Amino acid sequence: MAQPRDFGFGEEQEMLKDAARRFMDDKAPLLALRKAAKGTEDPYLGDERTGFYDQEAWREMVELGWTALAVPEEAGGVGMSLVTAVAVAEEVGRAAMPTPLTSTLQTTYVLKHAGTAAATEWLQKIAEGQSATLAIQGQEDALQWDSATVTADGDQLNGTAWYVQDLQKVDFLVVAARSGIDLKLYAIDKSAAGIELGYDRIVDLTRDQGRVTFSGASATCISDDGLAALAAAEPALLTLVAADIAGGCEWLLQTTAEYAKVRTQFDRPIGFFQAVKHPIVNMMIEIDQTRSLAYNAACAYDTDPDTAHRAAHLAKSSASDTAEFCANRATQLHGGIGFTWEHDVQIYHKRQIHSQQLFGDGIWHREKAAAYL
Repeated sequence: MAQPRDFGFGEEQEMLKDAARRFMDDKAPLLALRKAAKGTEDPYLGDERTGFYDQEAWREMVELGWTALAVPEEAGGVGMSLVTAVAVAEEVGRAAMPTPLTSTLQTTYVLKHAGTAAATEWLQKIAEGQSATLAIQGQEDALQWDSATVTADGDQLNGTAWYVQDLQKVDFLVVAARSGIDLKLYAIDKSAAGIELGYDRIVDLTRDQGRVTFSGASATCISDDGLAALAAAEPALLTLVAADIAGGCEWLLQTTAEYAKVRTQFDRPIGFFQAVKHPIVNMMIEIDQTRSLAYNAACAYDTDPDTAHRAAHLAKSSASDTAEFCANRATQLHGGIGFTWEHDVQIYHKRQIHSQQLFGDGIWHREKAAAYL
């Protein structure tokens, strides 16, 4: 099936993207983040870090309908395309905004592919403003969709889910659990009895990550074929991360280009020298490639499912490489100040390094994409 022109990105998506950019700029999330993160900057020696986010901004996102973008209309949502959701995710990355929005969008796609009445009830919770995240990974072989070691006995969950994103910010979890030889999906409130939360020390100041230990916690089964639901949602999960990376790298590019115009050396702006010009141009090229691949993957998911997985692997492969390249170049070209707490480049750098590894790095996804050739 032929994809629509411009990946299906039209006037409606352009307006939403512009509105999201104005919203993020108005909230200036990193100013509040700096205050909240004081004393916790060092992930190894600092104090325990609280998963900061602007709860008032979240309420406004709910009112704007962004949290329900991917929720089907029959579940009370907006029922928009993945291309539309990607446009918003890109702006979240551009602002490096601490928010459970992207995790909630990813969970929405898993719930959609669960395709049960029980899953629809949890989709309705998202449409009403609850946030969610995925607790689907085991400690080992975590990049495999069947890596979960949580077990289910009826509706009782036991075991630990690892690498759970935005755990401190969300209201409920979608959990992958083994029931005999089957992998099933369950939904459960984060505050339910029988749940113990632990938090990882990560370099990314804008997000949090943790682990969830279940001890006889009662959950709702939303799919008896969890592996199929996760595999079907995979393109959306990867593409949303790729879009976030593209947005963050765009900020790094623009900020570095502006700095190169005002920072002088040998009586000239450093942007005059080819040693600075060329890396900035290369950043631009890499970002354009990643953004194009991300929207192509989103459009494939929306209109050409047969190519969606390959397109998503290519998008995340490109995005992971671009994340590392742009973060490193931006930090280097800012010189000494790029390494300091006083500048925002280091906040973006840490976010990009986390995103680079999230759901697999570039090498992993190139290997996966090759299997479709």
